[in-house]
Amino acid sequence: MTKYLDKCLFPAAGFGTRFLPATKSMPKELMPIVNKPLLHYAVEEAIDANISQMGIIYGKQKTAIPNYFDENIELDEILKNSGKEQFLDNVKELMDSCTFIYMRQRQMLGLGHAILTGKPMINEHNFGVILADDLCVSTLEHNALRQLSDVHFEYGERCVVAVERVPKDMVSRYGVISGTEISPGVWEVDKMVEKPSVDEAPTNLAVIGRYILRHGIFDELENTAPDKSGEIQLTSALNAMAKKGLVVAYEFKGRRFDCGQIEGFIEANNFCYEHSYKK
Repeated sequence: MTKYLDKCLFPAAGFGTRFLPATKSMPKELMPIVNKPLLHYAVEEAIDANISQMGIIYGKQKTAIPNYFDENIELDEILKNSGKEQFLDNVKELMDSCTFIYMRQRQMLGLGHAILTGKPMINEHNFGVILADDLCVSTLEHNALRQLSDVHFEYGERCVVAVERVPKDMVSRYGVISGTEISPGVWEVDKMVEKPSVDEAPTNLAVIGRYILRHGIFDELENTAPDKSGEIQLTSALNAMAKKGLVVAYEFKGRRFDCGQIEGFIEANNFCYEHSYKK
């Protein structure tokens, strides 16, 4: 019988400083790729991976996020009266397809801290994590998160991190894994190094914004000391899990756009317009 995950976390509390001044009032996660926000694409990906419970970790300055995934009666009425109600059909269908739970990250203390904030939403489940500013377009029938989910169940419900090969001179931007390839495109991870120098990087397999995590990651995060900047790093907790043989990396099949960078954001807009919207 095919197995599925039920829950996915979406860390979405950061300031998005690379996109200032736009992100002074607009959450980075709601910046549009053509006419749909990044977070909309991310939730669609989770739904397509058979996940029905979405946990969004947001900051106090980002109330536009829960507003986006909610009814707007005044707008609905205006569109209905103008015969344009179909313009909201997509988001309404999405809202009807899943449940949203929101928790505020009171302090922005790193990705690990954001995920730890979501612990009450997860209970005893394994779960997915999507970073919305990594837009992933699959070249297979299954999208990126579903690919990771399949690997998770195939390899004993271990944590799975998505990786892609990056130019050697770019490894310092990413977390990088080392390990043993146990089947084509799947590595048993023995170590993850956060933003190594070119000389220190064990591979050019960079971790990107898709994860399947075991519930035990919360115990590791609670025991992870903050780094020099006061942040709790997910990489540290995953390293502890890797020492127990509980982490594999998967080179997902598809194309990733780094929409946390202006160049990647523009590339994603051009790609999606050409492939989905242009007549």
